[in-house]
Amino acid sequence: MTSQTPNVPTADQIRRAPKVLLHDHLDGGLRPGTIIELAREQGYEQLPETEPDKLGIWFREAADSGSLERYLETFAHTCAVMQTRDALFRVAAECAVDLAEDGVVYAEVRYAPEQHLEGGLTLEEVVEAVNEGFREGERRARAAGHRIRVGALLTAMRHAARALEIAELANRYRDSGVVGFDIAGAEAGYPPTRHLDAFEYLKRENNHFTIHAGEAFGLPSIWQALQWCGADRLGHGVRIIDDIEVADDGSVRLGRLAAYVRDKRVPLEMCPSSNLQTGAAASIAEHPIGLLRKLHFRATVNTDNRLMSGTSMSREFELLIDAFDYTLDDMQWFTVNAMKSAFIPFDERLAMINEVIKPGYAELKSEWLFQQTATTSDSSRTAG
Repeated sequence: MTSQTPNVPTADQIRRAPKVLLHDHLDGGLRPGTIIELAREQGYEQLPETEPDKLGIWFREAADSGSLERYLETFAHTCAVMQTRDALFRVAAECAVDLAEDGVVYAEVRYAPEQHLEGGLTLEEVVEAVNEGFREGERRARAAGHRIRVGALLTAMRHAARALEIAELANRYRDSGVVGFDIAGAEAGYPPTRHLDAFEYLKRENNHFTIHAGEAFGLPSIWQALQWCGADRLGHGVRIIDDIEVADDGSVRLGRLAAYVRDKRVPLEMCPSSNLQTGAAASIAEHPIGLLRKLHFRATVNTDNRLMSGTSMSREFELLIDAFDYTLDDMQWFTVNAMKSAFIPFDERLAMINEVIKPGYAELKSEWLFQQTATTSDSSRTAG
């Protein structure tokens, strides 16, 4: 990807651009080599492949089913090797390092503590191991010349019955690296209203939460997440497009729910590659994020599961730039949207925007001018 016009980023600029990630699953981002090593250490013999490259391919192909339920089955292997303190620490540290190397400066990474208890750990021990891993990953990133801050989102599984317990856990660790709460898992048949006690508790505690909604299920899932549960953000939210009509002449009419989402600036944690895999979108070019960007919804770009989608934040932006001709200005718009929507205090969000994100994009945009100046100077010397 090359550019001779201002603000159209090269692949290298996309990687170097400061990025903010709000929707990334810890158990969906392991390095294939780490999975193999942990499986060997723990005696787990169910892996479909034992070579890193082949295992990575297997995860991507297994996730390319078009079904959210089938997609979720791939997590059996990653969760199986994340049942000890050392494994959780290692996976969390490597997650922070990998994201930092990709230019991510702030990330909220989610995981379900209840899925990591088979080795005898308590819920508290799981949270503390992951938090310590993130801090170690931040230190390693700094030593390598990168900067990143990682917050944890504690997830409850929507088909289980531990949401209130996990919400209370998130609240206990809110000043120790946990920035919020989430529910995840298959949407159909498991509406968010099943966990109203957890959401009401979090609201009473003035805590933050996001809800997976509007991915595999439609507008009722989004409506319940917002109007019954009071979600601060929507995990995916891609099906809000079902409440938007585009006429043949290009005019657009928003339904009541879509208008509410836009008017209230509800953040949409959109994950383009993942949405293709689960059948929520047919192609990147047809992904609703294109229209939602034009209509100024608070859309953000995310990875969801980097292992299953074979992706990164840089790759997600590359795909969107190819499909919609986005520029560095668009990248900055998505990134600022995400930072505004993060679950850390306002002054810290503002500092990240003004002292890290905006200066980072300004520097990238200025590179074009100097490249053009150098090209003009070289041409003049050649002509002389």
